[in-house]
Amino acid sequence: MPATQKPMRYGHTEGHTDVCFDDSGSCIVTCGSDGDVRIWEDLDDDDPKSINVGEKAYSCALKNGKLVTAVSNNTVQVHTFPDGVPDGILTRFTTNANHVVFSPDGANVAAGSSDFLIKIVEVMDNSQQKTFRGHDAPVLSLSFDPQNIFLASASCDGSVRVWHISDQTCAMSWPLLQKCSDVVNAKSICRLAWQPKNGKLLAVPVEKSVKLYRRETWNNAFDLSDSFISQTLNIVTWSSCGQYLAAGSINGSIIVWNVETKECMERVKHEKGYSICGLAWHPTCSRICYTDGEGNLGLLENVCGSNEKMSNSKVPSRVEKDYNDLFDGDDASNGGDFLHDNALEIPAFSKGLMHDDEDDDGLMLASGRPRQRSHILEDDENPVDVSMLKTDLLREEEDDPATNTHSLPLAKSQRPLYDGPMPTPRQKAFQSSSTPVHLTHRFMVWNSIGIIRCYNDEQDNAIDVEFHDTSIHHATHLSNTLNYTVATLSHEAILLACQSTDELPSKLHCLHFSSWDSSKEWLVDMPQDEDIEAICLGQGWAAAATSALLLRLFSIGGVQKEVFCLPGPVVSMAGHGEQLLIVYHRGTGFDGDQCLGVQLLELGQKKKQILHGDPLPLTRKSYLTWVGFSAEGTPCYVDSEGCVRMLNRGLGNTWTPICNTREHCKGKSDHYWVVGIHENPQQLRCIPCKGSRFPPTLPRPAVAILSFKLPYCQIATEKGQMEEQFWRSVIFHNYLDYLAKNGYEYEESTKNQAIKEQQELLMKMLALSCKLEREFRCVELADLMTQNAVNLAIKYASRSRKLILAQKLSELAAEKAAELAATQTEEEEEEEDFRKKLNAGRTAAEWSQPRPRGQAEEDAEDGQEADDSEDRPALHKHGQNSSQSTNSSDMPAVKSGAVTSSSQGRVNPFKVLVNSKEPAVSVNSARSANILDSMNKSSRKSTSLNRAANTEKSTVIKPLIPKPKSKQASATSYFQKRTSQTDKTEQVKEENPENTSSETPALCPQNSDNQRPKTGFQMWLEENRSSILSENPDFSDEADIIKEGMIRFRVLSPEERKAWTNKAKGETASDGAEAKKRKHVDESVETEEQKEAAKENLRLPKKTKASGLSTNQKLAAFAFNQE
Repeated sequence: MPATQKPMRYGHTEGHTDVCFDDSGSCIVTCGSDGDVRIWEDLDDDDPKSINVGEKAYSCALKNGKLVTAVSNNTVQVHTFPDGVPDGILTRFTTNANHVVFSPDGANVAAGSSDFLIKIVEVMDNSQQKTFRGHDAPVLSLSFDPQNIFLASASCDGSVRVWHISDQTCAMSWPLLQKCSDVVNAKSICRLAWQPKNGKLLAVPVEKSVKLYRRETWNNAFDLSDSFISQTLNIVTWSSCGQYLAAGSINGSIIVWNVETKECMERVKHEKGYSICGLAWHPTCSRICYTDGEGNLGLLENVCGSNEKMSNSKVPSRVEKDYNDLFDGDDASNGGDFLHDNALEIPAFSKGLMHDDEDDDGLMLASGRPRQRSHILEDDENPVDVSMLKTDLLREEEDDPATNTHSLPLAKSQRPLYDGPMPTPRQKAFQSSSTPVHLTHRFMVWNSIGIIRCYNDEQDNAIDVEFHDTSIHHATHLSNTLNYTVATLSHEAILLACQSTDELPSKLHCLHFSSWDSSKEWLVDMPQDEDIEAICLGQGWAAAATSALLLRLFSIGGVQKEVFCLPGPVVSMAGHGEQLLIVYHRGTGFDGDQCLGVQLLELGQKKKQILHGDPLPLTRKSYLTWVGFSAEGTPCYVDSEGCVRMLNRGLGNTWTPICNTREHCKGKSDHYWVVGIHENPQQLRCIPCKGSRFPPTLPRPAVAILSFKLPYCQIATEKGQMEEQFWRSVIFHNYLDYLAKNGYEYEESTKNQAIKEQQELLMKMLALSCKLEREFRCVELADLMTQNAVNLAIKYASRSRKLILAQKLSELAAEKAAELAATQTEEEEEEEDFRKKLNAGRTAAEWSQPRPRGQAEEDAEDGQEADDSEDRPALHKHGQNSSQSTNSSDMPAVKSGAVTSSSQGRVNPFKVLVNSKEPAVSVNSARSANILDSMNKSSRKSTSLNRAANTEKSTVIKPLIPKPKSKQASATSYFQKRTSQTDKTEQVKEENPENTSSETPALCPQNSDNQRPKTGFQMWLEENRSSILSENPDFSDEADIIKEGMIRFRVLSPEERKAWTNKAKGETASDGAEAKKRKHVDESVETEEQKEAAKENLRLPKKTKASGLSTNQKLAAFAFNQE
């Protein structure tokens, strides 16, 4: 059965690393280029004891409680083990020592140095030294003869020598290696080794084979090699019994041979192909510990463990374990074994069978005698016909002549028959910004709200919750009796989950600290055999993904909501506001790649799915390490190679890399542990981890802020820098469009500033392209500009005497103006569609209830009868709505004036001033005009939204607060009842019509007593109505006629529009004193028309409203498509 390769872990910083076992094999000892010696109880020990011995440690050896290290200060030091107390310096060299080894009895230490010398020093009395001279280059490695007679050495001079220890003479020398000047330039460090116990053989790694020399005669007994070896071998080590020899290569291959049979027993490949520079065999067990040139530590278990010396009783249980592991997606060590089955349909037997076939004592031994495996099949849960399987396998071997030999090439038949891409073990589910579960002191979560720590040691098993902003909640200490393993934190609640045990089910525990009632906790038990694997919190909801491939939604108060299936095992989840992001395994990855999918859902009133299981892009041979949202609500994630990606909503929900944390790391073993992302300001908040992927809980780590940089080409040039800055600004301000689309609040000044920065960058790039005579590129850049910026570009091109470019830019400006006009028309159509929906929403009873005109007028004049005004139904009948129309259009706007600023800011007044044949449009349009005009007057949120905003005072993430939109406010005000205050305000407005027009644009229908004078557009529309209807016979609605009329009226020249305005003024001059009062208003309209007509082609991208204009001026300016 093949060896089990455990996932490698960080040991030291990148560089040469050495490893050895202690005498009993209970500890693994490593040293590295960080100058530390670490003592590991096991590979999973996340808190190893560390001893600093110097700036760099090149080699270590351990025996009889003494730890010897070769240090970069040219010394060989001794420390006590395991205390690590310094015990003096054994010897010194003029340069650093490269290798140290103990003699078999532990009394002496041999050290080889870069000054060509070898010294043997007594441990107890370092004055007793022997020096060996003869090498002409730095010494690479040493090995003591088990009988303490000889010492073998390898050097950069290309020779391997055997020395007599007693007289310090060279007994034998072989020119085996490639010559080099120093250890760092050596192709191989050539760590040779004597066979234990008797020392009959000396193993020397040479190129792609291991040469074995006999003792005394020094002749080459035989060589060990394998086709699996593709690069030079670096190091060899023997098993304690002397039967097996292991070798490691510079490309990460580890091969184990049975020296007696010369057969290859194990073939293991380093998961990342790094050079194997340390190799140690456990003194008693079949385990090999190894280190690579990047400072990582690995372990092979069950090496040659399935030989004939193993008891038969253990074999069936191992086969059964392999069967379970075959379908255990969480077991990283067995994730790739199922492709070795050669497509047999019986997984349990075939797995054990094929794995045994890889060993030296598989179904066919070297002698060709089939082994008896009936006892395995009898104990297996899936009994099969042994003879049939044997016959099939023997037939396959007979068909393949290459596998029918019994000499050394037999190793080819032992290799897996499948030689394609190997599957990647699936990464386990994890909680973002948490450290590994097996740590005794760990972070359960560190996000922008706070930190949750877990302490699980002999003294205490507890959870500490700390908030960055203590105004949200005070720090909390929780007992961890249920052994919670995952946790998350929001501005509303703390969510915890634990795994199931034999007695208790998996539980979801929520501490709703923002609740206004006294019961702030709730607990939910999962069904039997269903474990919670990932959790997250949003605004008003909680979610838990389980091992049953289910996602369960809960309200923040504990109400069970929707439950739906996941397409694959969950990897991680994140929540923000109404958004839920789920990452899961959508398949099996190959060659080190993970195959992940992502779903993005919005859990608001209208639930919808944004990303439907799209593949999640990852760097090659990497895995997911963090997933979450920016503070502004944009999904982001980070992979193990340090690449940070963000969802680009402006490009069809694609993923864009925005930062590579590896570029900020000083060493290859350093990493950044992400805790939060901000788009405004652009900040990546993370914790630097030196020599590790995650930080320790103590001392408290410091948060660093990294900048973003998109991976654009030629970033060193001015053009590349500006391109990167422009598109980074675009991507990092996409969230503003998302907030506006979904009705959330945001700062208008932020968007204006972003547009200004982007236009400045575009102008700089256009100027640069102009200087480089790239006029076509200039037009491409101008296409990204706003109308105003294009006009500036035209001026620049004209002054630069680029006449053709100026002409092209002028054409582009005309196209942009046409597109802008079309966009405005679409917005008006959307407004009208909304009004139609509102009108359709009224009940037939409301439209059909008649009301006497006199009573309506009496209501408007009598402002003291509040009860009567509340009881009266709304009047919508055509001939009886003169005062009531004003009432219903003015006062709801006052009541619902808590509307935030809108980017639109203007409405069409002519949809109000229609003839009396369309009462529904008249009433509704008047009310909508009031709503839109009052949008800049006040901003008042509901009590619940204010409470949510007050509880969230974190300096990092602010919860998204829905913004009341103009349509929603209009709909709300439409159904509000009138009160006595309504009538009071209406009476004041009738007495002071001028004041009313400057505060709230209350517009009455044409048949009211205070009818407004006709405008030029109305005059023009009356005369051209017939032509519009004749050209558009399908127009049945007055609103359609008005729209078409507005489009045609705008096409008229300013002189023609002025003439119509004068005509309207002439007709209304004789209408009485009411018109005279408003004469100055109409004159100001003319003045505004003339001023704004000159700016029609220079419209700014952001349309603003003049604060000091009267209502009529504002409405007229909008009607004539001015600013």
